[in-house]
Amino acid sequence: MICRCDDRDFEQIFAVIVDGASAYTGIVPADRWSEPDMSREKLQRQIDEGVLFWGYEKDGAIAGVMGLQQVDDVTLIRHTYVRMADQNQGIGSCLLHHLRSVTANPVLVGTWADATRAIRFYEKHGFRAVDSGQRDSLLKRYWTIPACQIEASVVLADRRGWELHGKS
Repeated sequence: MICRCDDRDFEQIFAVIVDGASAYTGIVPADRWSEPDMSREKLQRQIDEGVLFWGYEKDGAIAGVMGLQQVDDVTLIRHTYVRMADQNQGIGSCLLHHLRSVTANPVLVGTWADATRAIRFYEKHGFRAVDSGQRDSLLKRYWTIPACQIEASVVLADRRGWELHGKS
């Protein structure tokens, strides 16, 4: 079951992120890595900045989370994590399908360039990586990240995102 998370789910969201982030060990550049990958304070900041989380509930607990953030004329998919024990069971696909159904905006996803598993996941669902010039301008316009992270990132767009930015 997919449900919109609220304040009562904060600790479960945090636990899923901490557990799921272990898949990025060795992928995230060392100068950007921290333990945990996202602190409670950073998670709260993300929520305060408009990231709305949805959770996939399994056996009475949240097994996966995915955030949505409306920024100007696009929707960003933010912080997609599935507990390690629950990966490869279609949870991320269910969440992505649901979140794409609740927005009419073009959808963009930013992730680490070396996160090939995540990139393949989004490509399987119709997303395509934008070229590096577009990547830079999109990351600067829609995300708040340091310059060193831009170089280590990739942006993927759904079909609506490609149409918005002049690609087809």
